[in-house]
Amino acid sequence: MLTAIIISMFFFPFEFTFLKAANTKMIMAVFGLVIFVFQSLRSNKGMVVSSEFFSASIIAGVFSFLTFFAVFYNNTNEVAYTTYVVSMWVWFFAAYAACNLIAQIHGYISVKLIINYLIAICVAQCIIALLIDNMPSVQLMVDRIIAVDSEKMEQINRLYGIGASLDVAGTRFSAVLVMISVLISHDSAIRANRKIIALYIFLFAVIAVIGSMIARTTNVGIIIAFAYLLYRSGVFNIRIQSSNLKVWGVLVMVVLFLILVCIYLYNNVPAANKLLVFAFEGLISWLETGEWRTDSTDVLQTMWVFPESFETWIIGDGYFSDPMKPGFYMETDVGYLRFIYLCGLIGLSAFSIFFIYLSIACYRRFPQERNLFLLLCLLTFAIWIKVATDIFLVYALFMCIPMVQKHTNNQLTRRL
Repeated sequence: MLTAIIISMFFFPFEFTFLKAANTKMIMAVFGLVIFVFQSLRSNKGMVVSSEFFSASIIAGVFSFLTFFAVFYNNTNEVAYTTYVVSMWVWFFAAYAACNLIAQIHGYISVKLIINYLIAICVAQCIIALLIDNMPSVQLMVDRIIAVDSEKMEQINRLYGIGASLDVAGTRFSAVLVMISVLISHDSAIRANRKIIALYIFLFAVIAVIGSMIARTTNVGIIIAFAYLLYRSGVFNIRIQSSNLKVWGVLVMVVLFLILVCIYLYNNVPAANKLLVFAFEGLISWLETGEWRTDSTDVLQTMWVFPESFETWIIGDGYFSDPMKPGFYMETDVGYLRFIYLCGLIGLSAFSIFFIYLSIACYRRFPQERNLFLLLCLLTFAIWIKVATDIFLVYALFMCIPMVQKHTNNQLTRRL
């Protein structure tokens, strides 16, 4: 449990009210760097990072340079993404600390083990968010320790956990939902046991429903995960295996049970009614009016404000946020457009290549779970339609595995 808490401090970083100089990600990055240096000094090869991470750093450096050039050329004071390569290294060393802790506790580290921790963390965040929303004493305790703008969250009527809120939380929930779909589709140990299948599907449902109450960006992960499960079922090839029938049988039962629970809460519990309306506004609108619409999609349609000059298309205006007032530059939150306005199509292309490379590198490194990284790449590009963010922290955990495995094996060899 302590390990899960520390990993949550990486996956959902936050600031303490008594220590606002650095968030938990930065603190973990310091520990990760110390561990890396110590392990490197003990090894005969010195400080060596994986070739995949080295190449990714070069691409991130190019993106940072292009962003800096756009800011310098346009003579702006924008700082967003100009030092992205530094942020990448901070995320990496924070992940390195988390992965080393997992390896020390379990004696090994694997993709599945990391995914299981992330699932547990996301479920815990969902439960904590409900407790904060329904128990004032819990909210007071959290707000005294964790630096969070609770007044803003109450004003916009959003749930929040410990470091988990808004689109940042929705993006990470989406990534974990995709991970669950890959485990259910490929892991033979899970597919062989109906109870374990039911457990994973139940945890999927918890993250999907409550995660959507925290941020509707979670819906992107739900769609991709279900689409992949449908694809893996063999229904398109008319070759449905018995193991797939087992998975879908459990899935249908859990979903039906969940629908009945949601219907009851929607009709009988006013507090739950508001949360469900927010989480599934589009579905509820479609069922009641025959038209799929949400307030956020209506607003998103007004945010497709394209650049008017050729120069902006190529190198951007050097702005990510509005320099005159709080908010988005050109009043658009569309991820693709925000990157174009910041550093043009050249910068956007470099950033896109960065995630494509990460996906290919992990695809080759982990052949058994390779489809996961293709789906994470798809998730990144899908989310950019709605918001500008990235999920490098997810890739960072998996890119640390070979380096941590090497040092763990060296330690075991010394002990033997």
